[in-house]
Amino acid sequence: MNRGKNVPYIAGAAGVVLIAFLFVLAMAKPGGSESASSPLLGQPAPVVKSTTIGGGTFDLARRKGSWVVLNFFNSTCVPCRQEHRLLVDFEKEQKSSDNAVELYTVVNDDTDGPVQAFFDTNGGDWPVVRDDDGAISVAFGVAKVPESWVIDPNGFVRLRIMGALTNGFLTSRLNELKTQFAGEQ
Repeated sequence: MNRGKNVPYIAGAAGVVLIAFLFVLAMAKPGGSESASSPLLGQPAPVVKSTTIGGGTFDLARRKGSWVVLNFFNSTCVPCRQEHRLLVDFEKEQKSSDNAVELYTVVNDDTDGPVQAFFDTNGGDWPVVRDDDGAISVAFGVAKVPESWVIDPNGFVRLRIMGALTNGFLTSRLNELKTQFAGEQ
């Protein structure tokens, strides 16, 4: 039996399987937004004090009375860049809302220049909070960006979203939370 005759057929079959696999990966949609558990859920939000790229100060404790979304971001992160359009739309939607949510981007392992350039090019005029030493990311347990956190008007953490946001997910979850915790405000 001559095994050498089968090599081209085996190689061809392996090539077809590889091409099929690559096609499936290319056509697959990225995972949807997903809520995730955390020991912080239902607990007071960590103490967060920092400065913003625009030169202001940020103190999460001073945001009490408002729903707050912290979106952890890096300008080189592809999913962060992809979800940014949704955040721009979300922020515009919130400006016209009676019970507006405050949106803040927290810079994760990045510098002012690239982040500001990204916002200048892609829009978004909400505050961008520096996390120069990573303390904010560590306090929230952020392992990988993008990640978003929702804090209620009483300063309690209510939602952790791991991965890129999908269209309408943040708004629908916030509406659910506002209804659920309406009596506590």
